[in-house]
Amino acid sequence: MDSSNAQLSHGVYIKGSNTTNLTVVCLYVDDLLVTGNNETEIANFKGEMMREFEITDLDLISYFLGIEFKRTDEGLIMHQGRYARDVKKFKMVDCNFVDTPTTTGVNLVKDPNEKEVDVTLYRQMVGSLRYLCCTRPDLLYVVGLISRYMENPKLSHFRAAKRIMRYVKGTLDYDIMFPNNFAAKKCNVLGYSDSDWCGDKSDRKNTTAYVFFYGDAPISWSSKKEQVVASSLLM
Repeated sequence: MDSSNAQLSHGVYIKGSNTTNLTVVCLYVDDLLVTGNNETEIANFKGEMMREFEITDLDLISYFLGIEFKRTDEGLIMHQGRYARDVKKFKMVDCNFVDTPTTTGVNLVKDPNEKEVDVTLYRQMVGSLRYLCCTRPDLLYVVGLISRYMENPKLSHFRAAKRIMRYVKGTLDYDIMFPNNFAAKKCNVLGYSDSDWCGDKSDRKNTTAYVFFYGDAPISWSSKKEQVVASSLLM
């Protein structure tokens, strides 16, 4: 077996390439999410699948891989409210919420002399928060920050993770709205990017981030620490 192919599998399949006949299928294990711009083509695809496999059609999407969807008169709302409320496993049900996920100018470092914490609990918290970033771009930077210390977390890293949990508790109703009027008006793609300029004091590497909007809805976001240190030469 080719080792390069063994490390990944396709999860999104696209049929068609024009504006009137496009079908997109998202596959995760035995769950299928089918969408497109032609209801007849979607119905035909479902019919073909049902003839080949034992499949249950759940109709319009309401829940998929921990992400909830709700249709309103204004548009489609995507959120992880149910997932975010599951903080009881971290014993933070009665915690006080805060207005921001982190303090201004937070600076986490690797200090070998700092007090150690429960590694398993820390990794569970970080893992839960990372998945919450699927619908919460406001969490992405700070969750990426605490993810750097999964191997050997210290007390300051654990406190930073708990602060994010406290912020989540106060923002359980945060969601992303995809308005119904996307097709009725001309929507532009608008992007923002930023960098913390050598924000990691241990290795002087930058963390860069971006978010792109289609109309008023965020459609893509990322926050990532660079692999190399950027340098410049004065001539």
